[in-house]
Amino acid sequence: MSDTAKPRIALIIGSTRASRFADVPAQWMLRQARARDDMDVELVDLRDFHLPFFDEFASNAYVPSTSPEAVRWQETIARFDGFIFVVAEYNHSMTGALKNALDQAYSEWNHKPFTAIGYGGVGAARAIEHLRLVGIELQMVSTHAAVHIGGSDFFTIFPAVGNQPIETIEPSLLPSATVALDELAWWARATMVARAVTA
Repeated sequence: MSDTAKPRIALIIGSTRASRFADVPAQWMLRQARARDDMDVELVDLRDFHLPFFDEFASNAYVPSTSPEAVRWQETIARFDGFIFVVAEYNHSMTGALKNALDQAYSEWNHKPFTAIGYGGVGAARAIEHLRLVGIELQMVSTHAAVHIGGSDFFTIFPAVGNQPIETIEPSLLPSATVALDELAWWARATMVARAVTA
């Protein structure tokens, strides 16, 4: 690996609902990440992948997947060195679409870091904690920091309540976003070196 190689980061939108709010935090986080010179970031939208519910014989850690769309998803994930997940909280957890997408790959996630930006009444704190547990099982590295849009900040920008632009609450978000992206860049560089050594 070249010393100057920038980590390739996927910003994954983890909701597919027609009425989703995810695009607002996704675009804001994408701007923060692209303003940096230590990573190359690409938006990956689960809507662009028509993943079936996981119905393979086993994880692709053991048996190649038969679904062409799952294979396309795995090939997409494999290109990246780290991930930023955009997380909605449904009933104290992540969306079914995101959990299914995580389940549809295995080795493609291994030894790569991730962070998250979550939104909802409690800033998707419980969903992000669940994401971290799943990430550990997928042999990923979670950053310590994440961005949580919750409480009055969330209701200020949520269309059904305040409907203000996300820039209204930006001062509340920038400190955690900066730390989360700093940590993601550090872990991405570290794991890129480690993966190259063990390849």
